[in-house]
Amino acid sequence: MNELTFPIIFMLIVVIGEGLVIAKTQKGTVSWQELVFNLNSGHIMLWLFRGLEIFCYGFVVTHYSFNLVENWPTALVWIFTILAWDFGFYWLHRLHHKYRVLWAVHVVHHQGEHYNLSLGVRNSWYSSLTSIPFFMLLALMGVPLEIFLTVSILHYSIQFFNHSALIPRLGWFEKFMVTPQHHRVHHVKEGHYSNRNFAGSFIFWDKLFGTFSKLPETEHHFGIKGAAASENPFIDSNLPFWRIIKRSKTSSIKPTPSYRVNQLALVMGTLLLFSLVIGYVFLYGYGYQGTTYQQVVLFILLALGTVALSAISDGRKAGLWSWFVIASILLICLFLIWQWVNAFWIIFAGGLWLHSLLMLLGFGRQTIQVQNVS
Repeated sequence: MNELTFPIIFMLIVVIGEGLVIAKTQKGTVSWQELVFNLNSGHIMLWLFRGLEIFCYGFVVTHYSFNLVENWPTALVWIFTILAWDFGFYWLHRLHHKYRVLWAVHVVHHQGEHYNLSLGVRNSWYSSLTSIPFFMLLALMGVPLEIFLTVSILHYSIQFFNHSALIPRLGWFEKFMVTPQHHRVHHVKEGHYSNRNFAGSFIFWDKLFGTFSKLPETEHHFGIKGAAASENPFIDSNLPFWRIIKRSKTSSIKPTPSYRVNQLALVMGTLLLFSLVIGYVFLYGYGYQGTTYQQVVLFILLALGTVALSAISDGRKAGLWSWFVIASILLICLFLIWQWVNAFWIIFAGGLWLHSLLMLLGFGRQTIQVQNVS
């Protein structure tokens, strides 16, 4: 599954690279804690549910397709799929802002307060699940899985780069394509701008259905109203549903931090964990058939790692211990039980364990003294 790892590596490089450029040139502000959360927010759980989405699509197109596009010219099938996919995304996105259950999934993406490429990968664990019903229509029509996958990657790539803080105005291109200038509007917290510019790739859907808006000329900020997110993917992906069940409007459970983590240490932990995710993708891809217990255990450990790392970002003591325990179990499984002794796993799993040990011993963090008020 080597071909699936290259887009992830590329994404990681450009996200970190843009963050460094923003910090160096001061063309905006970058929060490394938020950038780490954005990378961490759903990369392993989304992989699981993205695999489920592709499995469902392949099953429907194989067994229940009406084969409506079977006799169409190949070029026409491609053009139709490119337009139909984006049309479906427009309505999928718009409905996520209308219905509370769907907003509970989508709100994680809007909680980011800094506009940069990392925001393009900030998502709820369950984002891929809600897209399944919309894109099954293409499967029923008989659009081949290979075309669907290629078109999906094309559109998601466009959406990713539309979160860039560095891409300038694009002139005539903005008349029919969504650009960063258009999509910034959608992330403005003031007014009703978040209910504008829903399109993913083609801006003419917003112009056709009356949801287009230009960026406000007055001072504006990104994110959502209310308290900040917890920056823990487990909490932020599940808390919105808990609010619905309990009919609660509690906006945050962000703890008082007991320590402050060094930004470099936080970024290093993220890179080590993300590298192991890339190793997982290289081995298993979207695969479910023939799933081994090693795949299940590795997946669970990586998923727990995202939660532990975010707890460290939050300044929680439990994050330090859980980070160390997860890294230790991973090391035992890889080298003693599974005997995966090769350079990749030695470097990154070993590096992760060393990082967790140093963090536990106090390197890369500073204790916050809490003063008692008497």
